[in-house]
Amino acid sequence: QVQLAESGGGLVQAGGSLRLSCAASGLTFSSYAMAWFRQAPGKERELVAAINWGGRSTYYADSVKGRFTISRDNAKNTVYLQMNSLKPEDAAVYYCARAGSRYYTVNPSEYAYWGQGTQVTVSS
Repeated sequence: QVQLAESGGGLVQAGGSLRLSCAASGLTFSSYAMAWFRQAPGKERELVAAINWGGRSTYYADSVKGRFTISRDNAKNTVYLQMNSLKPEDAAVYYCARAGSRYYTVNPSEYAYWGQGTQVTVSS
């Protein structure tokens, strides 16, 4: 049974940083691309960042480029999202998700497994 468990969310002031973690179990973690999505109230879920199975190829939404960094540790079955220079518009529930293959996609429907989400709140 695949399980994804996010942690690291919380309340931070604008300009601050948070590091999200997603611990995976029940899968061969290194065989799959991983991604972070977010969803704010009243908005659609959007892809924030993604990383291929080996960690060499990454994707970032334009809104977070230069501020967020996705990484993974296949030995620890964990994917991370380092978020710097946070803005109030970054506030959302952040979800990690497992892709269907080694390569990421920008289509949320192609991610079969999702974590429960972790809340990120940014005060101005």
